[in-house]
Amino acid sequence: MPIDAAKALAAEPRTGEITWTTKDVQLYHLGIGAGTPATDPDELRYTLESRLHVLPSFATVAGSGAPGVISGLSMPGVEVELAKVLHGGQTLRIHRPIPAEGTATAANRLAAVYDKGKAAILVLRTEVADPDGPLWTNDSQIFVRGEGGWGGDRGPATRLDPPTGDPDRTVERPIREDQALLYRLSGDWNPLHADPEFAKLAGFERPILHGLCTYGITLKAVVDTLLGGDVTRVRGYGTRFAGVVYPGETLRIRMWRQEGSVRVAVSAVERRDAPVLADTIVEHS
Repeated sequence: MPIDAAKALAAEPRTGEITWTTKDVQLYHLGIGAGTPATDPDELRYTLESRLHVLPSFATVAGSGAPGVISGLSMPGVEVELAKVLHGGQTLRIHRPIPAEGTATAANRLAAVYDKGKAAILVLRTEVADPDGPLWTNDSQIFVRGEGGWGGDRGPATRLDPPTGDPDRTVERPIREDQALLYRLSGDWNPLHADPEFAKLAGFERPILHGLCTYGITLKAVVDTLLGGDVTRVRGYGTRFAGVVYPGETLRIRMWRQEGSVRVAVSAVERRDAPVLADTIVEHS
């Protein structure tokens, strides 16, 4: 069996040092569409080192190591083909604001392995701390097609009831044709996002945008629109990747205010609002 759940869950955490600089933060922000208009003071907070603040979703690429989808496949007990793998969801818990540059220790382990029948879900947990204490905890849900059916735990129900009523705010964000090529420079080199032949092998008509790029674009929209541009207000952020985005499309981002949180739904405008992110919530102070 390509996935040995017992072996995967029993493995010791992989621990290593990660380092990032203001350049890494700026590149990430550009990769999720920051900097337009280039002279807008609100955008300069994402692009100019003298004013730089860090969008919390930067945690998914900090250190430029392999992202959860890739590193999870190299854990003990896991041996699957990359073409069978999709990023199912992402959950981020922020313990304190992320500094614009720093060095920290990251511990990676498989926190759960779920049997969904026709597929398996791996939950890779990354816990990051620096000398001052915990910084963030990141969970990547990795969906592996064709690798379920061994009779294991199906896992908890994670679907949320859809938001009710009209959204409080709706914004649209265009995706550049080269967005995936720019975003991958932050460390996710999966050829699914750049190589047309590999994309076809994986069942897509052409390369798709990284789910974590859409994840970052969405968080930035929420912060800029409903949180006054204050990245330090974000406490947690979770989503389920419900569909793909092709470079050149437009994201429609709908937001509903709740007590201490914002519910979000994201769709692709050009494909009749096909769902892209679902079960999405940003927790804030």
